[in-house]
Amino acid sequence: MADQSSSKPSAAVPEQRLLADEQDSDHDIIPKATPGPSQSREPPEPSSPRSPVARLKESLNKARPALFGDHLTNPFEYDDDDDTSENELLLDPNLPANYEDRHRPLPRHPPSSVRSHKRPSHDDGDAADALELDSLNSQDPLETSDHEEEVENSPYPEVRAAVSPYDDPTLPCNTIRAWTIGLSLIFLGASMNTLFSLRSPSISLGALIAQVIAWPLGHGWARFVPDYHVKIPFVKQKLRLNPGGFNIKEHAIIVVMASVSFGVAYATDIILAQKVFYKQDFGLMWQLLLTISTQSLGYGIAGMMRRFLVYPAGMIWPGNLVSVTLMNAMYEEEETKGGEGDGTVHGGKGVGVGGSMPRYRWFSVVTAVACVYYFVPGFLAQFLSSFAFVTWAAPENAVVNQLFGYSTGLSLLPITFDWTQISGFVGSPLIPPWHAIANTMIGVLTFFVFLAATLHYSGAWYSWYLPMSDSNTYDNTGKQYDVSRVLSPDYRLDEEAYKNYSPLFLSTTFALSYGLSFAAITSLIVYTYLHHGKTIWRQYKSSTTEKADIHMKLMRRYKEAPTWWYMSLFGLMLGLGFLTVLAWPTNMTWWAFLLAVFISFVFSLPIGIIQAVTNNQIGLNVLTEFVYGYIQPGRPLGLMIFKTFGYITMSQALTFVSDLKFGHYMKIPPRTMFMAQVVATTFSCFIQVFTLNYALNYIPGVCTPTQPEHFSCPGGKVFFSASVIWGLIGPARIFSPGQIYSSLFLFFILGAVTPVVIYLLARRRPKSWLRFLMAPLIFGGAGSIPPATPLNYLSWGIVGFVFQYWIKKKHFGWWSRLNFLTSSGLDLGLALATLVIFFVFTLNEIDPPKWWGNEVVTGTVDYKGTAVQMRVGAGESFGPTTW
Repeated sequence: MADQSSSKPSAAVPEQRLLADEQDSDHDIIPKATPGPSQSREPPEPSSPRSPVARLKESLNKARPALFGDHLTNPFEYDDDDDTSENELLLDPNLPANYEDRHRPLPRHPPSSVRSHKRPSHDDGDAADALELDSLNSQDPLETSDHEEEVENSPYPEVRAAVSPYDDPTLPCNTIRAWTIGLSLIFLGASMNTLFSLRSPSISLGALIAQVIAWPLGHGWARFVPDYHVKIPFVKQKLRLNPGGFNIKEHAIIVVMASVSFGVAYATDIILAQKVFYKQDFGLMWQLLLTISTQSLGYGIAGMMRRFLVYPAGMIWPGNLVSVTLMNAMYEEEETKGGEGDGTVHGGKGVGVGGSMPRYRWFSVVTAVACVYYFVPGFLAQFLSSFAFVTWAAPENAVVNQLFGYSTGLSLLPITFDWTQISGFVGSPLIPPWHAIANTMIGVLTFFVFLAATLHYSGAWYSWYLPMSDSNTYDNTGKQYDVSRVLSPDYRLDEEAYKNYSPLFLSTTFALSYGLSFAAITSLIVYTYLHHGKTIWRQYKSSTTEKADIHMKLMRRYKEAPTWWYMSLFGLMLGLGFLTVLAWPTNMTWWAFLLAVFISFVFSLPIGIIQAVTNNQIGLNVLTEFVYGYIQPGRPLGLMIFKTFGYITMSQALTFVSDLKFGHYMKIPPRTMFMAQVVATTFSCFIQVFTLNYALNYIPGVCTPTQPEHFSCPGGKVFFSASVIWGLIGPARIFSPGQIYSSLFLFFILGAVTPVVIYLLARRRPKSWLRFLMAPLIFGGAGSIPPATPLNYLSWGIVGFVFQYWIKKKHFGWWSRLNFLTSSGLDLGLALATLVIFFVFTLNEIDPPKWWGNEVVTGTVDYKGTAVQMRVGAGESFGPTTW
């Protein structure tokens, strides 16, 4: 959305959270899903030579009729008649159809497996799975033979398909190895993501990359590090340096640490806007207190919400299921037959690319190729990054640059050969399911191409004097809004100066993005009520009364982290928040701070229930901006702080709850989870603040539009613009009736009506493609425009179609084994190349080669931000005469 200040990796894709994060986004559609033998107490017995992928596909095929209803053939679905194109259950957690059928409980015999956790053989397991899955299509009681013993499992089919009902409590997870690898990856991921968040397009490393990298590191440690006993301060017994083979629980701890630390803290954008754009600096101590308090205040809320959002079986958290599946797949026992092993890249017959290359060798090759290749579009031939060749032919033509430009235009020919442009703002297109990509593309084409062009060329909002698409604010002469002219010495709005200067103007897509953010809020509420209302209410009522499932029973063997731990941390962070707000001249009152925390606390449970069931999170960023913009207008710094405590506290709390559910599924001791989350979060705050200050002090021309290596701070610029719009000027002077952008309030109505219309049409034609339309994604899927451009989204959608529809449909074996590894390799290779360019070339003032391929891009009015149709003369202005 418009005020979504940065395209940050979500502490959630994962790529828990697999789209990202932590973007200031109202809708993160974040899919996260084969039990593995590594979780059983005893090794599995010899089994048939079928691979785990074949077994998973067979089980999913049996479950499909109950989970997805009748076969559908349309662009949103996959052809089930093709054996190589199974529609994998867990990558479409948000499908609106037949959701109640997905929660039909299984009839079960007494839970004998609670007494014995011995894992049956693969053959027996397949038979049991077949019985369980067949029961979804029949209400007859399960029939078991005398020699078969039914295993207790989750009553929810998606959880049964993803999470093992076994646990090995002897597996160590709180080890020196896990902490060393975890903290090392935190340092790498947090520092790189903070640095790359200043870049346009930004680059982000998600928790999925940490999950992939930790595997060879852990196994390398187990193989080469000697097994010494080490004395750790404040620990009674000595710890083993090498406690044996690297296991799945150690790996899960590392993933959790990465999940809560890789996402760039929202507070860093406050620091960026304050130092760079407002020229105000409160010092390093204030920055640390602000970052730590905003990142960790949510732990207290998470601790209080555990009994409602973690313990009940009905709180599924679909976003975790893909991560659990990937984790288990990494520890499946490798089976070979004729030289074809589960560890190879093809994962099935008939897939030629990669041959029988081991998966991690494939990952290494993709990383190396991506790293070397990026030097071409990123340094040697930058015209390949944004191949807007039409603008090169008419570099001074405003209309041509508005329609085909990649920087401030609509990118009607979205051609790029740069992975940065494809994944920078939106995340990797190899992660979200095709139906999510398709809905997002509908929104981009409808609103940011057709509607934006219509409004712009009709002169709406004085658009003839403004660029088509950017994240700047403008005055009534067409120049960037000079905030210093309306700021008082205490950094508040000088109303008299404002009346003598100019009202505030926005580019067409920037204004539209605010309208779409309004529509996204109401559409998500209505959509959730229509499609998931009964399920949410039923599961909420049962959350306090339903019996513990097998996963809760297995977790009871571990000591719970006491609630007072969470409450003590909450009290400490609340005190630090008060100190941050009141000890420095933030222009924010103590009661406003408490109101922000209260908003987060009150909304955490209902929004958490919605996310736990539907995988959608309703963002509070627009709500908090509205509230503060009306109750205390004219205070930009106060607005930024209020929004952060009011929105991010809730978002962080739900991130922590989601990770607690991930630990619940992986059977991680709760006290170890608490320590891993808290230490990782705090450690990452120091790394991010120091990295940000280093970048601001040592990158030449940082946060300027013409910075050679594109460190133009796009997220910080949007955050600054939002603080001017909502905080300094205030919504009453911009959006209220009679103001320039008052018509955008109509999007509230549009957002509420659209899901109802789609719902009614889909009921009339239940077999049509209408059932896959999701209004919240259509309105909010492109929430990063601006600073993102249609080029980023359109190229993202094209690549997403290739991998998430065509390749998945035609080459499911390759896709199932290599898709996520390929995505991680592309992201990691890009990040490594960018680091090399930055430290080797940028810091040593070595510029890219000066030739046509690098200079043609910078010669257009699109790049310069001056592609406007009309300009005012000296002493003239446009817009209203009074404001």
